[in-house]
Order: sequence, then structure tokens, then C-alpha cells
Amino acid sequence: MKAIKYTLFSLSLSFSFLTFSQEDDRLSQPLVTDRPDATEASSTVGKGTLQFETGGLYESYEAGNIKSENYTFNTMLIRYGVLENLELRLGWDFVEGTNKINNNKLDNVTSGLSPLLLGMKIDIAEENGCMPEIALIGHVFPVFSASADYRPEYTSIDFRLSLSHTLSEKSSLGYNIGAEWGNDSPEASAIYTLAYGYSINDKFGMYAELYGDLPEDNKANHYWDAGFTYLVSNDLQFDTYLGTSITEGQDILFGLGLSYRVKPTNKLK
Repeated sequence: MKAIKYTLFSLSLSFSFLTFSQEDDRLSQPLVTDRPDATEASSTVGKGTLQFETGGLYESYEAGNIKSENYTFNTMLIRYGVLENLELRLGWDFVEGTNKINNNKLDNVTSGLSPLLLGMKIDIAEENGCMPEIALIGHVFPVFSASADYRPEYTSIDFRLSLSHTLSEKSSLGYNIGAEWGNDSPEASAIYTLAYGYSINDKFGMYAELYGDLPEDNKANHYWDAGFTYLVSNDLQFDTYLGTSITEGQDILFGLGLSYRVKPTNKLK
């Protein structure tokens, strides 16, 4: 969840975090995360940097007299910088799902791991005037890595371009465009996100976002969410967010999380 993060906790948006020189001053700036929003950041973590991004969330869906609730207790994403402009990504979720009919809870509780996320992100271009900062992200979600209750029929893959613009010293705009295949359908879906972030002060930030998918043979799904972030230090951030769907589907989404950066020891002062 996730790119808007440039402004959330930094008044210095003249980052050189996408420079491809050996001198990388990202480590002296607040961490840039891929959560809590659905918009992935348009920069990598930097060579030798290890970053953990995790949290929990609640979702509910209601159709007629049937209500489905999902509790995700861990939304871990681990990012590691192999090069200054390339990171490897590993993620997993532990989910528990319940169903109710007329507010009566059924016994068919599902729980377990959703498919692992395996992927990478590569920086393509740094921001230059009206030209955005750009990164390319790709993931695969192997079927065999999921628990029985959440094992899809097909291996999923996705890719996206992540782009961002600095609007002012306190605000920025991030957006993703891409496509995904898999889960329980082989059809492709176009995906998009658009997020606006604002830095309230050195510690507090906020964002608002629209995102969704457009399947080949089904109706489009559109969502919104908004949230706040709090920067404890340059390497530790807390977040909270709330959202729902614009089209028929998700009734409510609520989540909490944190992100932590471990700097390479040879660059620590």
C-alpha cells in the first residue's frame, strides 16, 4: 500500500535520491516508503539499504444480507538495494477471512498466507523540470507460496511505471500506470493510481488518493483512500489510513503500519 511519500515528511524535496553517482545522500534524508497508499514510490532505497514496511488492515464487503470481513495481520514488504538504482522486493500477507449472513457469523473461517510477492524496482529517470521522476516495478506471485485457503488458480504478475512530480516545497503528486494478470482469472487488468501528498510540518504528513483497475472482461473497480503519516526519525515512520470503493465492492478499508530503514554500516556516521 505506498509513492507520495516524498512530501509526507520532508521539507527538502530537492532530494538527490535518484542520482546515479556514487555519492548517494538519500541516507541523510527521511526514508521514502511504498506505504500506506497504493501508489508505489518512484525511487529505490539505495545500495546496501534494507527497509521493512509492515502493518495491519481491516476490509469489509457487503452484498445483500451477506457480509465478508478480512483481517490482514501482517502486510510485510522487505526492500533491499542491490545497486544505487536497483532494489529487490519480498512481501507477504497473513490474512483471516470471515462471512456473516444476517449478522450471524458462519463457521467457514479462512486463514493463511496469500501468495508471496517477489519483484524488483529500477530507477529510470530523475525529475527534471516538467519531466517526472520515473521508476519501473515488476512482481510475480507464485501459486505454490500461498496457503490452501488463499491459493489462486493462476500465478499472478504485475508491472507498473511509477512517476512523481514535486509541486512545491510541501506538496507532490505521484501516480502509477501498469497492468496485472492472474489470481483466479487469466485476463489482463489495467491498473492506475493517483496520489497527492502534503507535508504539514517536519513530522506530520497527509495524502489523498484515487486508484483502481480495469479488467478486460469485467466492470472497472475504483477506490479512494486518505491517511496520515508521522516521522519518528529519518529511519522510522508510522502511518494510518481509511478508504472505501467508489464503485460497488469494498465498504470500508482501515489500516495502521510502520516502516523502518536499516542503513548500510559502511555509510553510517
